[in-house]
Amino acid sequence: MSVSYTQRRRDSDQQQRKREIYDSGNSAVILPYDPARKTVLLTRQLRLPIFLQDGEENVLEACAGKLDGATAEERIRKEIEEELGYRIVEVERLFELYVSPASIMEKIFFFTCSYSPAQRVSGGGGLKEEGEDIEVVETTLENAAKMVATSQIIDAKTVVLIQYLSARVRSPGSV
Repeated sequence: MSVSYTQRRRDSDQQQRKREIYDSGNSAVILPYDPARKTVLLTRQLRLPIFLQDGEENVLEACAGKLDGATAEERIRKEIEEELGYRIVEVERLFELYVSPASIMEKIFFFTCSYSPAQRVSGGGGLKEEGEDIEVVETTLENAAKMVATSQIIDAKTVVLIQYLSARVRSPGSV
């Protein structure tokens, strides 16, 4: 949508402005962590904008989904089961961020949770009727951090979660 508005500048002058604003809805993202094995769960799937820009067919990223009227906690529990194949009850909300506030209204709710192989209820993969074809990738948190450093993980929300969780695991009294 195009928005016209009057902005009061710091020098008290008024300025007419026009901006394109995109609103695709708020979302939630989670990086599950298994403290016993020091592993995380990621997804690998086609992301058309990245393919069109860089030719990358499959992108590694954290499990995520649009809220579509649900609370962030409700949505992320559902996404974990659909995409990753794990049934998780306890999730921890970390923070909320706007990834590109100059033009995109989307607010992302960031989560983590503990998981173990005993909580796996299916192979995951997403919902075929929604066009999802998701590969579940389990790797160590240390390896995920290395994949960020080597540009194998290029999704901003995933990078934020990997860096946050890596710092937290290194701190005493953490996850």
